[in-house]
Amino acid sequence: MGIASAGSFLEPAGPVASAQLSHFGVISALMLIVIVPMFVALPIVLYRYRRGGKGTYRPDWEFNWGLELLIWGIPVALVLALGTALWKHTLENDPYRALGPDPLVVEVVALDWKFLFLYPEQGVATIDLLALPEDRPVTLKLTSGTVMQSFIIPRLAGQIYAMTGMQTQLNLVASETGDFTGRNTQYNGLGFATQSFTTRVMSPDAFEGWVEATKAQGTALDAAGFAKLLPPSVVSEPVLYGQFTPGLFDEVIARFAPAMLQGHGHADMAVPPAPHQGHDHTPEAVQ
Repeated sequence: MGIASAGSFLEPAGPVASAQLSHFGVISALMLIVIVPMFVALPIVLYRYRRGGKGTYRPDWEFNWGLELLIWGIPVALVLALGTALWKHTLENDPYRALGPDPLVVEVVALDWKFLFLYPEQGVATIDLLALPEDRPVTLKLTSGTVMQSFIIPRLAGQIYAMTGMQTQLNLVASETGDFTGRNTQYNGLGFATQSFTTRVMSPDAFEGWVEATKAQGTALDAAGFAKLLPPSVVSEPVLYGQFTPGLFDEVIARFAPAMLQGHGHADMAVPPAPHQGHDHTPEAVQ
């Protein structure tokens, strides 16, 4: 599948990735407090205490307050600084925290070896193509139709797990247009290396046009179509669906955790049982 340049969080294209880069810079600078003195002191000690060197021989020396404070004080202060930075970053960049009003909601189902994206508001669905409007908050709701997987779009946001019978959430905003690579980073069989998808960020008007064009192409995702996606397979290029049966995301969760959905009404769509989850199969192409 043709995928855009992967990039990394070192090239942020959104506020979440920018915050992660800033946090990375802070912890790197703090760690240099330990690393730089070690590299400076090592050659000095080796030179001073070489055979025939000028180091003072003190066989009865056993304690020095200054040295003890240096050895213990710096690590303690460093741990406190790192902990404080991590605590602050974790609160400010909680993946469940909404990043603005009226977010675009996208439901994500991780499969072997592909991702299914459902747009409940727009009524369209895709495989291995996540289309997003620029500068609009996005809420991704994730689950898995197979084993646990790890979802990440490095240039837009951090990693979040997708797990069977559960829903996790990732909020992000894309602040520039373009194609960015996302992927699964949790090993799940022979097709793992190919499980990437394109995140296509476009202007709001272009996104609306994309939705209308996708609806017009007519292919629908129903129970029978979803059943064909369950066996492990590799997608050669993104697949678009002009409509899908409402409630599919909840049905996928309910298949593994029926108790989670007691008392809630859902569309009459019977999601077929998961196939055998031994993943060392030869990948098959999804047509």
